[in-house]
Amino acid sequence: MHHKPIPLMVLAAVLSACALQPELLNSERIEQRFGNYGIEVLEQDSDVRRSNLYSTDNGVRTCRTYAVVRFIDPDLAEIAVAHRAVLDGQTIGTTFKDAGWHISKKTSYVGAVQVDDRQHVIIELMRLDPPVNAGVHAYQLMLGKGSRSIHYATIVELHHPSYLTQMELMELYPLDTTIELDSDEVDTLMRLVLDAG
Repeated sequence: MHHKPIPLMVLAAVLSACALQPELLNSERIEQRFGNYGIEVLEQDSDVRRSNLYSTDNGVRTCRTYAVVRFIDPDLAEIAVAHRAVLDGQTIGTTFKDAGWHISKKTSYVGAVQVDDRQHVIIELMRLDPPVNAGVHAYQLMLGKGSRSIHYATIVELHHPSYLTQMELMELYPLDTTIELDSDEVDTLMRLVLDAG
């Protein structure tokens, strides 16, 4: 049996449609992989929020993503209602998606960090024995609607090794070289995340 080759225009249209599929939100990916999802805001002020994005198994929470969010310009009138819901403990991506915004991530860094301190909050939340090699993803969270684009927050996430590794993050999120972090900025980023413990 002979198969006709797929015409290039059809192949291009299929690839284009695949590329335009919205990426999964972190909450959606956790729920897809582990069967459920929850969020616990650990610490928050008007500028920064630290949260535990977790799954549960037999009533036991396991942190899948430890996220540090630095809000950029949350006082814009057009996002005020959704931002208030975020401050009240709702998930950022789902809240803005439900409000009609398109969510995208501009990746500035993908790497890994080793956490050795048994008492560190990340070790405790992830329910792991140190040392833990956690995948790190830093990005600008962008909101889009029509021609409007808003840099809502800069986010750095540390992921449980059984959820997202550095290699998986690199496959999911191509680096935006226009905002790539240098070594000093990466050091500052790691201190911001790890000093919480």
